[in-house]
Amino acid sequence: MKPGVAFLCASFTLLSVSASALAQQAPASNLQAGGLKPPEAVQTDSTPNPSTDPQTQTEVQLDRAVKEDSGRGLEFVALNAEVGPEFLGLHTLKADNLVDSKFIDSKGTGLAVGAGLGVRLLAFTVGARFRYANFSDFALWTLGAEGGLHIPLGRLEPYFTLGAGYASASFDKANSGFSPNSAHGFDLRLGAGLDYYLTNTLTVGANLTGDALFLSRKAGGAVPTTADPDAMRAAAVYAADGSGIGASATLSAVVGLHF
Repeated sequence: MKPGVAFLCASFTLLSVSASALAQQAPASNLQAGGLKPPEAVQTDSTPNPSTDPQTQTEVQLDRAVKEDSGRGLEFVALNAEVGPEFLGLHTLKADNLVDSKFIDSKGTGLAVGAGLGVRLLAFTVGARFRYANFSDFALWTLGAEGGLHIPLGRLEPYFTLGAGYASASFDKANSGFSPNSAHGFDLRLGAGLDYYLTNTLTVGANLTGDALFLSRKAGGAVPTTADPDAMRAAAVYAADGSGIGASATLSAVVGLHF
C-alpha cells in the first residue's frame, strides 16, 4: 500500500472516531445551540381578581343589588285612601269679604277624607286626588291633578308631591241663618309623606300637605232681613261679590294599594 493512501485511510478513521465521541456527549435535542432558548412555561391563574377585573366587579355589584332589593318589582298603578285632621283659614292670606266672620267662622279644624289614583313610571307618579273636609260652619272639597317623586329605600319610601286643581266651599251648614252662595276657585298643594310596604302591594303611611286656596263668591244667597246691626252689616257683605286667599294644613294617615 502506498504511503499516501495509508495516510488518508488513517485520517478518515480518526475523524469517524472523533465524530462518534462528540455525538455521544451532546444531548439528543439542544435548542440552546446558537443562543436560542425556548420560553419558560407560563403559569396562568384562571381565577379573576375581583379588584381589577371589570366583569367580576359588575357581577359583584349585581349580586349586592339582588341581596338588597326588597323584591317589590315595578309598579304601574297606585291608589290610596286618607283620613286626618285639617286646619283651614279662609282669610289667612287675603280677606276681601268672602264671609262675614261674625256669623260664619272663617277658620277651624275639621276632619278630612280623601282618595287618590295614579300611574307610576319608575320614581315618578302622576294622577288625581279628591279630598273633602268638614268644618263647623262650612265644608270644603278639592279635586285636582297630582304629581309625585318617590325615593325607594327598601320597605320605606319617602315621597314629595305637587298638586293643583278645583276647590269649592259651601256655607249651607251655618246655623246663623246666613247662607251665602258657595265660593269657588282653585287650589295649589305641596306635600311630603312616607309609605311603609307591609307587602309588595299594601302600604301604610302618613302624609302632610299644605294648600293655598284662591276662592271667590258671587253676591246673593240666603240672607235674613233683620234690624240687628251685625245682621245688617252681614247682609251688606253678601249683597256684593267677595273673595279670599286661604291656607290649610292637613295631616293624614294613608293606606295604599300598588300594582
